Amino acid sequence: MTVGQKIHVCLSQLESAAASLKSFALDTNDQKAKALYSQLAQTVETQVLQPLKNRANQVEAQEPTYKVYQQAQQQPVQQPAQR
Repeated sequence: MTVGQKIHVCLSQLESAAASLKSFALDTNDQKAKALYSQLAQTVETQVLQPLKNRANQVEAQEPTYKVYQQAQQQPVQQPAQR
């Protein structure tokens, strides 16, 4: 797995974590918990995701073969086999 691929896997996992935190905030009636989950989701997005996205862009600019997103867009989607 290339550095670019690893960064994009990490980004996907972090985006999932941020989405889970937002979901927790929506699902709870506890106002303190709601505020905590919302704050944590915002922190993940601004303090972790955005800098990592910037780094992914730098890596891809330095080494075009790391352009994972563009490569993924060019590959055909495989359909599951029908029975």
